[in-house]
Parts: sequence; structure tokens; C-alpha cells
Amino acid sequence: MAPSVLVVCLGNICRSPMGEAVLKHVAKERGVDIHIESAGTAGYHVGDEPDERTVATCKKHGVPIDHEAQQVSRQDFTRFTHILASDEANLRALENIKPRNATAEVRLWGSYLDGKAIPDPYYGGINGFEQVYQQCVKYSNAFLDEVVGKETSNL
Repeated sequence: MAPSVLVVCLGNICRSPMGEAVLKHVAKERGVDIHIESAGTAGYHVGDEPDERTVATCKKHGVPIDHEAQQVSRQDFTRFTHILASDEANLRALENIKPRNATAEVRLWGSYLDGKAIPDPYYGGINGFEQVYQQCVKYSNAFLDEVVGKETSNL
């Protein structure tokens, strides 16, 4: 069964939609069959498009992005094989709503490489979004290396 991933941040307009777009892009480049979505632990922005700085950063790097914000649901814990939290606060929020029948592996996305959180760039400038992009690229490759194997990195 192909892996399926839910990338999660707080509002699903900055980090997680960028993470979704970057992970899809990297997986496609590596020839990996994987289903990827993103969501927020809070419902503040449900139905909204990603932050314009998220979109601009993805476009700058040639990464397609098309997303409408959604909130994490209890069903996501059985719909996805992996749920990747952007930071510790969102990881705790996920653990708090995780149902008993959860089958998804729930982890900090950075735990696949350096254990670092992806800082929320919302209240800062465009440089914060560039930093998030660079982390997403690194974490996408690290995640794919661990989950689908290093042999795909040579395709």
C-alpha cells in the first residue's frame, strides 16, 4: 500500500500547505507513489487559500500549490499512514484528539532529520517563508528516505 501523509500546522495556510506542495513535488521528482494532504489543528481558516507569501515562495521555487484550508478530523488518524506535525504544540494537539483506533504514525516532521520544529512564519516577513521552504525540502527528502527507502533517491 502506498503511503499517505497529512502535513499539519495550526491554521493550514502557511507551513502545512507549503509542506504538502513541497512533499508532493519532491515525491514526484523521485518517482514515489504517495498521497499527500494538509490540515490545521485549528479551524480558523477553513476554506481559505494559502497565505500569499506561501504561494509566492512555492512559485519562486517552481513548486505547484493548490489548496483550500481544512481542519484535522478524527477520521484522518485512520485515513492516513503518517501524520506529520510542524511543531511540538501541534503534535500535542494531535495526540489530544487522536482516537483509540488510530493507525497513523503521528510524529514531528523534523524528527525524520534533525528533530527541529518548523517555526510559524505568519507574523514575520518573506524570509521566514523561505526558511520554511528550505526545511520542507530537507524534511521531505528525509521522510521519503525513511518511509519509502533510499533506493528511490537514485531515480
